[in-house]
Amino acid sequence: MAAGKPQLLFVHGIGGLRDTATDRRRWLEALAAGARDAGMADAISGLTQGWLADVTFANYSSLFNLRGAQGDAVRELDAAEVTFLAGLLEAMLEELAEQCSAERSPQDARVIADARFQLDAAVLGRQSQGVGEIGRGLVGVTTTMLRLPGVRQAAQWMNGWAILSQLSQVGRYLDRRVRKVELGAAVRSRVLEDLDPARPLVVISHSLGTVVAYEALHEYGGGVPVWITLGSPLALGAVVLDRLVPRPASCPPNVAQWLNFWDRDDVVVGRPHLANWIGPSKNGVKAVTERVDSRGLWTHTATKYLAHGAVARPVIEALKP
Repeated sequence: MAAGKPQLLFVHGIGGLRDTATDRRRWLEALAAGARDAGMADAISGLTQGWLADVTFANYSSLFNLRGAQGDAVRELDAAEVTFLAGLLEAMLEELAEQCSAERSPQDARVIADARFQLDAAVLGRQSQGVGEIGRGLVGVTTTMLRLPGVRQAAQWMNGWAILSQLSQVGRYLDRRVRKVELGAAVRSRVLEDLDPARPLVVISHSLGTVVAYEALHEYGGGVPVWITLGSPLALGAVVLDRLVPRPASCPPNVAQWLNFWDRDDVVVGRPHLANWIGPSKNGVKAVTERVDSRGLWTHTATKYLAHGAVARPVIEALKP
């Protein structure tokens, strides 16, 4: 059994350049709100002041933001990356369609149908069009998706190019081609650096960060009492699940408990399938999935998940002496 002061590791998802100190503070503040929601307010000062654990925010955002303006990355996509993005957008639109039925939200349903038509047209034209033309078609899809209130609120100042650029980070991380695989290795190295395998490690990962954490924890030599995944795309079928290493997908062997949280309105999540599609570890540990319901139009943010008592409670329990 690992001994010593616990470590708490935050692993972020897609996005632009991040400020490590600012994001660390925001995630801790959200987790403190979750502790209060769980009736564990006595743990807040220990959490925010660093008495309960040494807290690390693993910031790998600079590895994805080396090519200048956000749109540049999209304009440089190759055929394999465009294929991945088309599959990811299809999965996201399926989630949106499930949320916004014609009966519940006829206007939103029309927007989703329009985006799916554009996506089908871009995919069908793959043989006759160049990569750049298909990429512009996918930008048309994301631009149409911005007409949905929840997506528009999440995107804030971003346009279709910028959204596609950030979504492309998932495919870039999972790219296993010889000249591309170094990026994933660098991301995992950034996540695992400075951790002490002799001390217990509690991991909270979000979005793309859950994919990174899955592979990083398979490489990590220390014990992990609890791994929390939030808004995870791990179960998005062939788009993500079939690209994971190692395969077939299974819980990392050093994880004692895996808790996966999803929100009904989170378009990036593959619903509650993760617990069924990823196998147990050699110790019999597998994901236990729980639904949370957040307020507001856009639920795919780490801080909204962290503010739930159901998320904070197992973290605090694992960190308390």
